[in-house]
Amino acid sequence: MKIIRSIFLKIYIAWVLIVFSVFMILYLPGILIPFVFGDRAAVVGYKFLKIWSWTFSKLNFIPYHISGLENVDKKRAYIYVSNHTSYLDIPGITLTIPTQFRPLAKKELKKIPVFGWIAQSACIIVDRSSNESRRKSMEHLKEILAMGISVLIFPEGTQNRSEERLQPFYDGAFRIAIETKQPVIPIVVINAGKLMPPNKIHIEPGTIKVIVGKEISTSDLTLKETTSLKQKVFETMDIMILENQQP
Repeated sequence: MKIIRSIFLKIYIAWVLIVFSVFMILYLPGILIPFVFGDRAAVVGYKFLKIWSWTFSKLNFIPYHISGLENVDKKRAYIYVSNHTSYLDIPGITLTIPTQFRPLAKKELKKIPVFGWIAQSACIIVDRSSNESRRKSMEHLKEILAMGISVLIFPEGTQNRSEERLQPFYDGAFRIAIETKQPVIPIVVINAGKLMPPNKIHIEPGTIKVIVGKEISTSDLTLKETTSLKQKVFETMDIMILENQQP
């Protein structure tokens, strides 16, 4: 039985790589070209990203069960914050957020073939080893929010490789939320890390939950309350994960 499972997983991994590559290349013009015409035109690029995410989900037998969309007003910009346990988080979040958005992404994503071009166009790239890069990224985030476009930040900073439900959060997302007076919406992704663990050549089919929480207002907060906002969001997301964890 173990031998059969091992053979199946190897075939499945090869299939996932084929689906990822073929459809990424197929949809690439629709994803990249709109970004040439500016941030507002990029909404078309995000529609193609959603199509790619849907294709990836269906053909690889990884359904995303999304709930909580009633908490999102499509006419408003938000700072979405999400846990991060796997590369499988990305298609699920792309399918979940109903409008275009800009993820804050580490520079290493630019090295991934084909996908790196998309990351360069669709994301706000940051080199966390450079204070200057981090400063410029934060300023770009504020400019995007001022245009009415939402942003996505993983406050843990990287994929969670620990046994804890969440790693400690960085301050950045919450400082920006207070400075721009933009509401924060927490998102949690459940089971992605089990299907495709970080730093492992492993992926298997299965269901992933994506839950959207209620918005958390920042309109009356000052920068002195950054830590309390961060703690409130952390506790909210921790409870969301605990309530929705799969056995």
